Amino acid sequence: MTDLPKPSLDLLIAAPRGFCAGVDRAIQIVELAIEKYGAPVYVRHEIVHNKFVVDTLRAKGAIFVESLDEVPDGVPVVFSAHGVPKAVPAKAAQRGLAYLDATCPLVSKVHRQAERLVAAGRHIIFIGHAGHPEVIGTFGQVPEGSMSLVETLADAQALEPKDRGNLAFLTQTTLSVDDTAEIVTALQERFPEIQGPRGEDICYATSNRQGAVKAIAKACDAMLVIGATNSSNSLRLVEVAQREGTPALLIQRADDLDFDFLNGVRTLGITAGASAPEILVRELVDRLAARFEVSETEVETTREAITFKLPRGLEAAA
Repeated sequence: MTDLPKPSLDLLIAAPRGFCAGVDRAIQIVELAIEKYGAPVYVRHEIVHNKFVVDTLRAKGAIFVESLDEVPDGVPVVFSAHGVPKAVPAKAAQRGLAYLDATCPLVSKVHRQAERLVAAGRHIIFIGHAGHPEVIGTFGQVPEGSMSLVETLADAQALEPKDRGNLAFLTQTTLSVDDTAEIVTALQERFPEIQGPRGEDICYATSNRQGAVKAIAKACDAMLVIGATNSSNSLRLVEVAQREGTPALLIQRADDLDFDFLNGVRTLGITAGASAPEILVRELVDRLAARFEVSETEVETTREAITFKLPRGLEAAA
């Protein structure tokens, strides 16, 4: 008896995909802090939204907590890449805790813009997702009542600010480029004097990964996005593919894949959110290769060469 030949499956793998410079930097900060101070090093919130990354760092000596109250005296603490309200480092300093801020520099840029706009007397319309750590951190940079959250186009159309002529808008860095553009257009139509950010708030990595998905989605029968269910940028990649008319599924690991999703699929697109490491892409390809005769084509839409500096005190350890 001979084995039946495996069905063929063409893989279109999006590039860029996976880790961005901010995620690389945040993970490196935790690893270098463990190297410098010894385990354990506490991390407030998941350093990035990816279980594989968090579990890997936990195995090296990181302890993840949601509040500074869970951090004992005398140990270092790292703030996640999503950013934290000003009250958090202030409380850490008050307790005498050594802390390292792994906030993505592009998120920090939004924080500084918020401060400048409020100092100039403007009320900020912030486009983002309620409850996301980045939104909480940005709101925590300015006095309460200085910002209003808009999540959807309907929110923007229903908004009735007190001072219509003295507004500004900023955005979360990991939003859908297309959805955000619609919301911004609605705000500009309703409030012609609204002031926008200096440059684009949605980060280069989010835009690039969405662009890479758009480039391959129409040529695919289905798409798989590797990322966490609480990862905003990963969820947006699923939405981008679906908007192009391509069925798309978010999975955290290769083992999460239900092969029924691939029934009738001959060309499969693959990408990974900005907090998902490349090892998870290779893991998925290997699992697919056990069931299919796969051929891989990487479709590169742009090349990324951005890096961010480490905080002072850690450069020497790098």
